[in-house]
Amino acid sequence: MKTMSAEDFDRLKSDQPCPIISEQRSRLAFRLAITISICWSHLSFSEVQLDDDEPLTEEPVLISCQPEQSGIALQRPGKAAIQYDTSDRCERKLVEPFFGRLENGPAVPDRWRIVQALGYKEQILNPYAAHNPLKGDLPVFGKDWFFSLTGVSDSLVEPRRFPLPVGVATTNRAGDYDLITEGRSLILNQQLLTEFVLYKGNTTFKPPDWEFRFIPVLNLQRVTARELAVLKVVPDRAGRDGSIRTETRLGIQGLFADKHLWNVSDRYDFDSIRVGIQPFTADFRGFLFQDAQPGIRWFGTRKNNRIQYNLAWFRRLEKFTNNGLNKIDFDLRDDDVFAANLYWQDLWVLGHTAQFTIVHNRNRERGEFVFDDNGVIARPASLFSERFARDYDVTYLGFNTDGHIGRLNLTTSFYAALGDQTNDRFRDSTDRIESFFTAFEAGWDDNWIRYRVSGLYATGDDDPYDQRAGGFDAIFENPLFAGADTSFWIRQPVPLIGGGAVGITGRNGVLNSLRSSKEHGQSNFINPGTMLLGLGVDFDVTPELRVTLNANQLWFENTSSISAVRNQGTVDKNLGLDLSLSLTYRPQMIQNVVLRASGATMLGGAGYDNLFGANEPDPYSVVLNAVLTY
Repeated sequence: MKTMSAEDFDRLKSDQPCPIISEQRSRLAFRLAITISICWSHLSFSEVQLDDDEPLTEEPVLISCQPEQSGIALQRPGKAAIQYDTSDRCERKLVEPFFGRLENGPAVPDRWRIVQALGYKEQILNPYAAHNPLKGDLPVFGKDWFFSLTGVSDSLVEPRRFPLPVGVATTNRAGDYDLITEGRSLILNQQLLTEFVLYKGNTTFKPPDWEFRFIPVLNLQRVTARELAVLKVVPDRAGRDGSIRTETRLGIQGLFADKHLWNVSDRYDFDSIRVGIQPFTADFRGFLFQDAQPGIRWFGTRKNNRIQYNLAWFRRLEKFTNNGLNKIDFDLRDDDVFAANLYWQDLWVLGHTAQFTIVHNRNRERGEFVFDDNGVIARPASLFSERFARDYDVTYLGFNTDGHIGRLNLTTSFYAALGDQTNDRFRDSTDRIESFFTAFEAGWDDNWIRYRVSGLYATGDDDPYDQRAGGFDAIFENPLFAGADTSFWIRQPVPLIGGGAVGITGRNGVLNSLRSSKEHGQSNFINPGTMLLGLGVDFDVTPELRVTLNANQLWFENTSSISAVRNQGTVDKNLGLDLSLSLTYRPQMIQNVVLRASGATMLGGAGYDNLFGANEPDPYSVVLNAVLTY
C-alpha cells in the first residue's frame, strides 16, 4: 500500500473546499450563543450586587487636604465617607471646605425691612424711591398688609366757542333777531383725586388676597359765558355782561372690596369677586360703556392669563351735571347694566387679542321727572314731544379685537343692539330696537412716526314715526378714538338748537345720539347715526415730547330724525371736517408730570350750515391741561 507524504496531504487539503454548515444549524448556534451570554451577564451582576444592609466596599474618595479640624466625617447618603489627602503631595491651594459658624446678623421684623440694616431710611416724598410705606414697599401692619396712596392734580383751562341758543327772555342782545349766539365760554377746572388702597398678600406674581379701595374726588369749577342764561336756567348775578357758574363738588369714583377666592393653576390663574363702586370698560376703546358704578363683578383668568373673563351687574348712580362725578348721596337710578365678556389673547394671531361681549341694559325710568343741576329737564327728554319718556330693554352683542398683526397695529369693534322700548306716541305700543355699530383704527409705525387711519359707522333711524328704532346709541361712551378729547366734535357737547333741550353729541362722545346728556339722559335709539373717516399721525419728536395731528370727516348716517325734530326740510348729511393739533410733554419721561396743549376747529359742511347757519364763525376748542401724579 502506498503511503501519502506530508507534502501530498497538505496539497490535497488546500485543494478541497471547507465543509458547508446548513442555514438552520447556523441560526441555532447563534441563538444558543446569545442565551449563554445573557445568563452569564445576569449571574455576574447578581454576584456583585449588595444588600441594603451590607456595608459599602467603594474605595474612599480623596478630595482635598486634611482640614485642621479633626473628628469631622463628611458622607453622602449611600456613599463612602470622604477621605482627605494626608500625603505630602496635597496641594494646599485647593479650596477647602468651610466649617466656621455663620452669623445671622441683626434681627429684623420682616424681610421688607432688611435694607434698613444697610442704612436705607424710610421716606415718603419721592414715589419712585424705594422703601416708601405710602407706596406699598413694606407692610404697614402684620406680615403682608400693605398701603398705597395716589394723589392726582388735574388742572384745566379751556376756552371754546360753538353755537348756543340765545336766551330770549334774558339776552343781552335785545336788538338782534338771530336765535343763535356764537357761544364763547371759558372753563377753569381744578380736580384733586386721591386713591387709598389697603391690600393683603404677596403681589409679585399673583393678585392680592384682599383689596380695599377708596377714591374720593374734589372738583372746583368756574365757567363764564358771554350769553345770559346758557349756563343755568335761572339768571345768575353776573349782570348784563354774561353768565358765571361756580361750583365745588365732592364725588366718589371708587369704593370697593376685592376678595381673591382661589388659584386654579400653578401659574396663578385665579377667580376673584369685587363689590362696590368700581371702574368697568365693556371694550378696548370705551365705545359702549366706560364708567365707575356700584355693582358686583366676578372675574378671573385661565390658560396662563391668556383668557380673561368678567361677569358683572351694575346699578347706575346719578351724577353731577357739569363734571360727571358720582354723587355722594348714592342716589341710584332705575337703570341696570349686566355684562359678560371674554378676552382671548393670541386667539388667531400672535399679539392680537379678541373679545366677545354681551351687555344688557334695563331701564325703567319712564315715569320719572328729573332736572339737572342747571335747571334743565334731563328725563324725560324734550324730544319729538314735551315728554319723550320710555322704558327699554336692549341687549348689545359685541366682538372686538386689539393688538398688532406684524407691524400693523389694529383695533376693531362691532356691536348689534337688539331690544324693545315703549312708545308713548301710540297706545300700548312698542318700538323694536335694531341698530348696529362698527369701528376700526389701524396704525403703522415708521421709526418715530405712527400713521393712523380711523373709521366709524353707526346706523341712524330712517323714520322716527314707525315702530322701529334703528339708531345706535351707547350706554355711557367715552371713546379713546380718532384723537379722543383733542377732537372738537368728540369733546364739545354741541346742542341741537330749536329741537328740544338735547345735544347732537355729548361731552366726550362721538355718537350723534340726541340725548339730554349722557350723565342723566336715557339712551336714544331714534337718532341720525354717525359716520366718521379720519387720518392721524403721531410724532415722537423726543422721548419727552409727542405731537399729534388729526383730521376727521363727519357725516350723519340718516337725517330723518333731525328733520322731524326741527320741523325742517332736508338736512344734508355732511357735518364737516374736524381738525386738531395736540402736544404732550413729559419733562422726566414719566407719567408723574404730564403737560398737554391742544387746539381743534370744525370746518362746517352743508349739514352743519343747515343747522346753525352759514354765516356763523367757525367753532373752536382749546385745552391747556397739567396732570401731576404722586
